[in-house]
Amino acid sequence: MVASNRISAFDHILPKEIPFKGAILNQIATHFLESTRHIVPNWLISSPLPNISIGHKCEPIAIEMVIRGYLTGHAARVYKTGERQLCGVKMPEGMKEHDVFPSPIITPATKADEGHDEDISREEILSKSIVSEEDYLQMENYTRALFAHGTEEAKKRNLILVDTKYEFGKLDGKITLMDEIHTPDSSRYFYADDYEERQSKGLQQKQLSKEFVREWLIENNFQGLEGQTMPDMPEDFVKLITNRYQELYEKLLGKNFNKVEVSDAESLATVNAWIDNNL
Repeated sequence: MVASNRISAFDHILPKEIPFKGAILNQIATHFLESTRHIVPNWLISSPLPNISIGHKCEPIAIEMVIRGYLTGHAARVYKTGERQLCGVKMPEGMKEHDVFPSPIITPATKADEGHDEDISREEILSKSIVSEEDYLQMENYTRALFAHGTEEAKKRNLILVDTKYEFGKLDGKITLMDEIHTPDSSRYFYADDYEERQSKGLQQKQLSKEFVREWLIENNFQGLEGQTMPDMPEDFVKLITNRYQELYEKLLGKNFNKVEVSDAESLATVNAWIDNNL
């Protein structure tokens, strides 16, 4: 798997690449995949280059296991409409945006081949036989354990893991964690040091995620809806995105990010050498 520098939002790929984004995401994901093997088996075998991972090909399960610790993002937008249920899960009354839930809630989504992913409840998943009840409960257990681990790791770095999603598949008949985990593309982080103060004053939380990209698109009249046109991305904004991704890498992993360009030829040669030596 080659992690590209492309970036998407609202199920659309933005027109410009983000320098070093692929390497940043791949290295964060590799770190967390390695550190969570005691919780759940995963697909990763090796990461021979910053932007490349080699792993097992699994049979994907067409459900994203989204878990939310705070009333933020999609959950907050649903809440503002007056709805108090999300994916069949009841949300408490009297909450304001970015408040913490009494306990994290799991709000699954269908994994669409085309178009938008859609919210779905546990009951719908089971009634449609998308997965067996045994497998679904196992995914729920893995999801809660992974989120708890990610929360503790973020806390060590003075961050709050707000929400995230996990994707699972089957390898040799066993539920296996697939894809990236705990990266800014799949997760949202707040800064912990001023969370309480900002919340008490009704201020927006300072966050490390790609939510600011979505916010920029919304400000420029794009949410992926029919008839909307993707705005052009100025170079200053592209640099800002790279800097934000690098900041999260360094905050999460506690080390500087090394900006090393890897050519396509080098990537191909490295992968071929790995195959020759390992297969």
